[in-house]
Amino acid sequence: KQWYQRRVRGGNEYFCEVDEDYIQDKFNLTGLSDMIPHYKKALDMILDLEPDDDGDDAQGQNDLVEQAAEMLYGLIHARYILTNRGLAMMLEKYQNSEFGTCIRVFCENQLMLPIGLSDNPGESMVKLYCPKCQDVYVPKSSRYHHIDGAYFGTSFPHMLFMVHPEYRPKPSPSSFIPRLYGFKIHPLAYQLQVEASVHWKESRKRA
Repeated sequence: KQWYQRRVRGGNEYFCEVDEDYIQDKFNLTGLSDMIPHYKKALDMILDLEPDDDGDDAQGQNDLVEQAAEMLYGLIHARYILTNRGLAMMLEKYQNSEFGTCIRVFCENQLMLPIGLSDNPGESMVKLYCPKCQDVYVPKSSRYHHIDGAYFGTSFPHMLFMVHPEYRPKPSPSSFIPRLYGFKIHPLAYQLQVEASVHWKESRKRA
């Protein structure tokens, strides 16, 4: 679709293209009309339908409708990637390393998946989830820093590995161990040092 190629695909490799049949099924869009301003016009724009000319400063509203269309598509996308077809499309992207690899050394370039920290738009930007260390990271490229995390949702990576468990990596067996002159640092060492420092400072004040 022209709108998808122009507004979503350009630089936003995290998205997959939602099937038009899915978008046209009203059941799949339940509840979104209450969340999106200019809902009807935004939906028509996504489907590349000719807008209704109501004569009410259509040109002036165009930017608002564009923004609404982007949000609407994003929220539809979050639902679509939980379907079998959507999961298959995102799995292909995952296998092609389109979401990047984990920056953690002991994860050994483990492939990552996009995730949202909230299902509500406007609360946080998209993050990347590493299934090996099970932590989340900020995307390296700043061009992804404006993408709303709600467009992927909080459940997507976990759903993918539930449906395709064979792609879920085993947890990393290694972790970094702090050492001083080759010796492991005891977990209480820092606390003891703080207490010793406080005691020394109090002793100087009394002296």
